[in-house]
Amino acid sequence: MKQIALLLLMLVFASGAVGESSEAMRARTFNLDSKGFALKGYDPVSYHQARPQEGKAEFSASYNGVRYRFASQANLDAFQANPAGYEPAYGGWCAWAMLEGEQVDIDPDTFKLINGRAYVFYNGFFGDTLKKWNAQAQKEPEPALVEKADNRWMKLGGE
Repeated sequence: MKQIALLLLMLVFASGAVGESSEAMRARTFNLDSKGFALKGYDPVSYHQARPQEGKAEFSASYNGVRYRFASQANLDAFQANPAGYEPAYGGWCAWAMLEGEQVDIDPDTFKLINGRAYVFYNGFFGDTLKKWNAQAQKEPEPALVEKADNRWMKLGGE
Protein backbone atom coordinates (compact mmCIF):
# COMPACT_ATOMS: atom_id res chain seq x y z
CA MET A 1 0.00 0.00 0.00
CA LYS A 2 2.87 2.39 0.79
CA GLN A 3 4.35 1.70 -2.64
CA ILE A 4 1.10 2.66 -4.38
CA ALA A 5 0.83 5.88 -2.36
CA LEU A 6 4.46 6.70 -3.14
CA LEU A 7 3.90 6.00 -6.82
CA LEU A 8 0.84 8.28 -6.91
CA LEU A 9 2.74 11.04 -5.15
CA MET A 10 5.59 10.75 -7.67
CA LEU A 11 3.11 10.96 -10.56
CA VAL A 12 1.57 14.12 -9.14
CA PHE A 13 4.98 15.78 -8.81
CA ALA A 14 6.08 14.61 -12.24
CA SER A 15 2.95 16.07 -13.84
CA GLY A 16 3.67 19.49 -12.38
CA ALA A 17 0.28 19.60 -10.71
CA VAL A 18 1.78 20.51 -7.34
CA GLY A 19 3.46 23.79 -6.59
CA GLU A 20 2.03 25.89 -9.40
CA SER A 21 -1.19 27.78 -8.93
CA SER A 22 -3.85 27.90 -11.62
CA GLU A 23 -3.06 31.62 -11.96
CA ALA A 24 0.61 30.86 -12.66
CA MET A 25 -0.33 28.20 -15.21
CA ARG A 26 -2.77 30.64 -16.84
CA ALA A 27 -0.13 33.37 -17.02
CA ARG A 28 2.21 30.92 -18.79
CA THR A 29 -0.30 30.46 -21.62
CA PHE A 30 -0.81 34.19 -22.22
CA ASN A 31 1.25 36.35 -24.57
CA LEU A 32 3.08 38.63 -22.13
CA ASP A 33 5.63 41.30 -22.95
CA SER A 34 9.07 41.57 -21.34
CA LYS A 35 7.52 43.45 -18.39
CA GLY A 36 4.86 40.77 -17.89
CA PHE A 37 1.88 42.64 -19.35
CA ALA A 38 -0.71 41.26 -21.74
CA LEU A 39 -1.38 43.01 -25.05
CA LYS A 40 2.11 44.56 -24.96
CA GLY A 41 0.85 46.94 -22.31
CA TYR A 42 -2.15 48.11 -24.33
CA ASP A 43 -5.46 48.78 -22.61
CA PRO A 44 -7.88 45.85 -23.18
CA VAL A 45 -10.91 48.09 -22.66
CA SER A 46 -9.76 50.48 -25.39
CA TYR A 47 -10.27 47.74 -28.00
CA HIS A 48 -13.99 48.14 -27.35
CA GLN A 49 -13.81 51.90 -27.82
CA ALA A 50 -12.55 54.02 -30.72
CA ARG A 51 -9.11 52.39 -31.06
CA PRO A 52 -6.48 50.55 -29.01
CA GLN A 53 -4.44 52.74 -26.68
CA GLU A 54 -1.28 52.10 -24.74
CA GLY A 55 -1.90 51.68 -21.04
CA LYS A 56 -0.24 53.83 -18.40
CA ALA A 57 1.88 52.54 -15.54
CA GLU A 58 -0.34 54.21 -12.94
CA PHE A 59 -3.40 52.28 -14.13
CA SER A 60 -2.73 48.57 -13.89
CA ALA A 61 -4.45 45.49 -12.53
CA SER A 62 -4.12 41.72 -12.51
CA TYR A 63 -6.81 39.22 -13.34
CA ASN A 64 -6.20 35.56 -12.59
CA GLY A 65 -2.44 35.94 -12.84
CA VAL A 66 -2.37 38.13 -15.95
CA ARG A 67 -1.38 41.79 -15.70
CA TYR A 68 -2.94 44.59 -17.74
CA ARG A 69 -2.41 48.33 -18.13
CA PHE A 70 -5.12 50.89 -18.82
CA ALA A 71 -5.26 54.31 -20.46
CA SER A 72 -7.48 55.77 -17.73
CA GLN A 73 -9.03 55.13 -14.35
CA ALA A 74 -12.42 54.78 -16.06
CA ASN A 75 -11.10 51.95 -18.23
CA LEU A 76 -9.50 50.25 -15.22
CA ASP A 77 -12.85 50.48 -13.41
CA ALA A 78 -14.69 49.04 -16.41
CA PHE A 79 -12.24 46.14 -16.58
CA GLN A 80 -12.53 45.40 -12.88
CA ALA A 81 -16.33 45.29 -13.22
CA ASN A 82 -16.12 42.65 -16.00
CA PRO A 83 -12.56 41.39 -16.54
CA ALA A 84 -13.49 38.28 -18.52
CA GLY A 85 -15.43 40.46 -20.95
CA TYR A 86 -12.34 42.47 -21.85
CA GLU A 87 -9.65 39.81 -22.03
CA PRO A 88 -8.37 39.20 -25.57
CA ALA A 89 -9.10 35.95 -27.35
CA TYR A 90 -6.40 33.26 -27.21
CA GLY A 91 -4.46 34.92 -24.44
CA GLY A 92 -3.48 37.74 -26.76
CA TRP A 93 -1.80 35.49 -29.35
CA CYS A 94 -2.47 35.99 -33.06
CA ALA A 95 -5.93 34.71 -33.95
CA TRP A 96 -4.87 33.76 -37.49
CA ALA A 97 -1.96 31.66 -36.23
CA MET A 98 -4.26 30.03 -33.68
CA LEU A 99 -6.11 28.43 -36.62
CA GLU A 100 -3.00 26.24 -36.87
CA GLY A 101 -2.53 25.98 -33.11
CA GLU A 102 0.50 28.28 -33.15
CA GLN A 103 1.34 30.99 -30.66
CA VAL A 104 2.53 33.94 -32.72
CA ASP A 105 3.18 37.43 -31.37
CA ILE A 106 0.90 40.30 -32.34
CA ASP A 107 0.78 43.91 -33.38
CA PRO A 108 -1.48 45.38 -30.68
CA ASP A 109 -2.92 47.87 -33.17
CA THR A 110 -4.17 45.10 -35.49
CA PHE A 111 -7.42 43.68 -34.14
CA LYS A 112 -11.02 42.84 -34.83
CA LEU A 113 -14.03 42.68 -32.54
CA ILE A 114 -16.09 39.56 -33.11
CA ASN A 115 -19.24 39.16 -31.02
CA GLY A 116 -17.89 41.61 -28.46
CA ARG A 117 -14.50 39.94 -28.04
CA ALA A 118 -11.15 41.38 -29.15
CA TYR A 119 -9.09 39.22 -31.50
CA VAL A 120 -5.55 40.46 -32.12
CA PHE A 121 -3.32 39.68 -35.10
CA TYR A 122 0.27 39.68 -36.27
CA ASN A 123 1.11 42.49 -38.67
CA GLY A 124 4.72 42.79 -39.69
CA PHE A 125 7.42 41.53 -42.02
CA PHE A 126 5.46 38.40 -42.96
CA GLY A 127 2.22 40.26 -43.69
CA ASP A 128 -1.01 41.39 -42.12
CA THR A 129 -2.82 38.34 -40.77
CA LEU A 130 -6.02 40.30 -40.15
CA LYS A 131 -6.30 40.66 -43.93
CA LYS A 132 -5.77 36.90 -44.26
CA TRP A 133 -8.44 36.25 -41.60
CA ASN A 134 -10.92 38.54 -43.36
CA ALA A 135 -10.20 36.91 -46.74
CA GLN A 136 -10.74 33.45 -45.25
CA ALA A 137 -13.98 34.67 -43.64
CA GLN A 138 -15.24 35.36 -47.18
CA LYS A 139 -14.73 31.67 -48.00
CA GLU A 140 -16.10 30.11 -44.83
CA PRO A 141 -18.30 31.49 -42.07
CA GLU A 142 -16.40 33.51 -39.48
CA PRO A 143 -18.02 31.54 -36.61
CA ALA A 144 -16.38 28.42 -38.08
CA LEU A 145 -12.98 30.16 -38.04
CA VAL A 146 -13.51 31.17 -34.42
CA GLU A 147 -14.57 27.65 -33.47
CA LYS A 148 -11.50 26.14 -35.14
CA ALA A 149 -9.17 28.60 -33.40
CA ASP A 150 -11.01 28.08 -30.09
CA ASN A 151 -10.43 24.33 -30.34
CA ARG A 152 -6.74 24.80 -31.08
CA TRP A 153 -6.43 27.24 -28.15
CA MET A 154 -7.99 24.68 -25.80
CA LYS A 155 -5.45 22.07 -26.90
CA LEU A 156 -2.67 24.53 -25.99
CA GLY A 157 -4.07 24.81 -22.48
CA GLY A 158 -6.08 27.98 -22.93
CA GLU A 159 -9.47 28.61 -21.46
